[in-house]
Amino acid sequence: MADILLLAAHPDLATSHVTRPLLEAARAASHGPGHLQTRDLYALYPDYAIDVAAEQQALEAARLVIWLHPLHWYGMPALMKLWVDEVLAFGWAYGPGGQALRGKDLWLLSSTGGAASSYSAEGHNEHPIESFLLPYTQTARLCGLRWLPPLLLHGAHRASEVELQQHVRGFVQQLGSYPQWCPRRPEPPRPEVPQDARPALFSSVEPL
Repeated sequence: MADILLLAAHPDLATSHVTRPLLEAARAASHGPGHLQTRDLYALYPDYAIDVAAEQQALEAARLVIWLHPLHWYGMPALMKLWVDEVLAFGWAYGPGGQALRGKDLWLLSSTGGAASSYSAEGHNEHPIESFLLPYTQTARLCGLRWLPPLLLHGAHRASEVELQQHVRGFVQQLGSYPQWCPRRPEPPRPEVPQDARPALFSSVEPL
């Protein structure tokens, strides 16, 4: 199994301007058997029937988890969100006994249609990009993952071929030098989630 796991989620990868070249570069830059595994979620699960056990097994082996996808309506594409809902399970990724991801690194590679200036108080999105990434950082915190500075390409559909190549090269350089460029912070404290924060999966009690 790989110690770097890249999960790509683009519903139309063939027409992708950013996600596809980044995924291709990751595959080409693999440093040998067992080092890097890429998983194209839309290719694996066109019917949205996620193999949770297989995904959790891949996560357990990794020390760096990469999420590669465009921002859709300020968040994840639908299948990526379903992956989070089903794979990052209560009692496995967080909550009582949920220690499987603790101490691993999480790195987001994403792209936006809006220019960088649109993610400001003066821009049409009215907030900095960090505001829209709060669900990501909180997910990392809840699971005990170290949140790494994301690699973002703004105004992706307007990026020139030169700009795109520079972006891909920067990604490959960071990937190849991991973990040297990562800030070495202490393991983040995880909030305590009580057992009754989620309904029991098997219970004689009437469902809510």
